[in-house]
Amino acid sequence: MVVARNAHTARRVNKRELRQRQEGIADAAAFKLTPRWEELRVHPIQEARWQSSARFIVNPAGRRSGKTEFAKRKIIFRALMGTEFPRPRFFAGAPTRDQAKRIYWEDLKAMVPREFIKSVSESELVLRLVNMAEIHVIGLDKPERIEGSPWDGGVLDEFANMKANAWMANVRPALSDRQGWCDFVGVPEGRNHFYELYKSAQERKSDEWATFHWVSADILPESEVESARADLDPLTFQQEYEASFINFMGQAYYCFNERDHLHETHYNPAGDLAFCFDFNVSPGVAVVLQEQSLPASGGRKAFTGTCVLDEVYIPRNSNTVAVCNSLINKWAGVHNGPTYIYGDATGGSRGTAQTEGSDWEIVEQTLRPKFDIRMRVPSFNPTERSRVNSLNSRCKSTASEIRLRVNPQTAPYLTRDLEGVRLLEGGSGELDKRSDPELSHISDALGYYVVAEYPIAGDRMTLGQMSWV
Repeated sequence: MVVARNAHTARRVNKRELRQRQEGIADAAAFKLTPRWEELRVHPIQEARWQSSARFIVNPAGRRSGKTEFAKRKIIFRALMGTEFPRPRFFAGAPTRDQAKRIYWEDLKAMVPREFIKSVSESELVLRLVNMAEIHVIGLDKPERIEGSPWDGGVLDEFANMKANAWMANVRPALSDRQGWCDFVGVPEGRNHFYELYKSAQERKSDEWATFHWVSADILPESEVESARADLDPLTFQQEYEASFINFMGQAYYCFNERDHLHETHYNPAGDLAFCFDFNVSPGVAVVLQEQSLPASGGRKAFTGTCVLDEVYIPRNSNTVAVCNSLINKWAGVHNGPTYIYGDATGGSRGTAQTEGSDWEIVEQTLRPKFDIRMRVPSFNPTERSRVNSLNSRCKSTASEIRLRVNPQTAPYLTRDLEGVRLLEGGSGELDKRSDPELSHISDALGYYVVAEYPIAGDRMTLGQMSWV
């Protein structure tokens, strides 16, 4: 695989062998550059994607179905083969630098044999190979990062979560000098720019563009898919595991209804308590909840569900201290067990006008003397769509399990929120936060808890890559 010309010149990869391995995904699946190259389970559509000579490939696919693994292998193959240019450059891009690093960096290092690597830059996230090729791991939260030097090709992963204009305004021009290639992969996020690109690519008559689509069931075991179907609401399952471009519209929490979810709830002194925050001035909000055993129904066994016991809702001129004091007035001396704290990660930012510290510092300082608190604040926020999907799936799964109960007497504002929050008309599933500015905040607080404890399986934007701060 590697030929040494002499002690003073760079080694190169045997391109003939690599090209032979690229002739079919079956060969590539069995081919091992390193132990990290596990054998793949493949099907004809994936085989066609691997063999496609299209310059631009649009590939929506279900969770855990191999789309990102193919992207990693393609980048490595192309980098090892090199191009006619003296310093071939390839990128693995994701919506943020942290995401790109989590998805690609460790795997790329593990998949390229050490003898092929000239240097590794942990600060720049760049692999430099002995044939002078470079593989860059890049976050597209600032799309201008990709501008400057020309690129030979790359992958835009989780493309639906990227800025809508990043492709045309920043990435596409950077590929022009070398006529570079690009793959767009990910799970759909409603009918946004990923959907538009997919439809546009299908309608083009040019050989430059190709589209490939497959569902998780093509790859994952049937038992895993059915388990996900039982956990998720129908629309979320269609989006996440069938890679459908769902046209979300109307009520954001479409699985929530009065009959199924509004019930009297009672505090369990033996259980843990959770306080959930979303930081605002108008209104100031918090949700109080417990996980409790819900009774058997419809022939099903009893199971654990999320029970909302109480809320704080201060309509005007609120602040974090006021919300915390309201929780103290209601619950200090009542609950003596562990109290877990969830909420908006951005509350940890210290602003220039904040003389008392960040919101989370205030929460901890105010509540710790009164409660046995355990902070469960994520290091970053999941996407809004992830929160909504997780909360809808907690409301009602495809298997019709109701795993959320709200006491309408003690949590009327949360009830109003879950019934009233709408999606932007003509949007891609974004919450409408402008038509009624008082809505969405308290349901966001609940959503931060649900997405942390019950994330959509395989969703890289949620708990799998979070860390508590």
